[in-house]
Amino acid sequence: MRNTVIIVVVLVMVVAVLASCGVDGAPQRPVEKPLQQQMGVTVSGDARFGVSAEL
Repeated sequence: MRNTVIIVVVLVMVVAVLASCGVDGAPQRPVEKPLQQQMGVTVSGDARFGVSAEL
């Protein structure tokens, strides 16, 4: 019984590894952005401060 469980686990792992290889095709190099878009600093967000009290 123990051998059967080990064999099933190994087969499931082999199938999972083989299924994940090349799912979306061959690897592709990332597209480089133009130099102007790579440079610079962008800051965005929201900030609030203050005191609030009910009288």
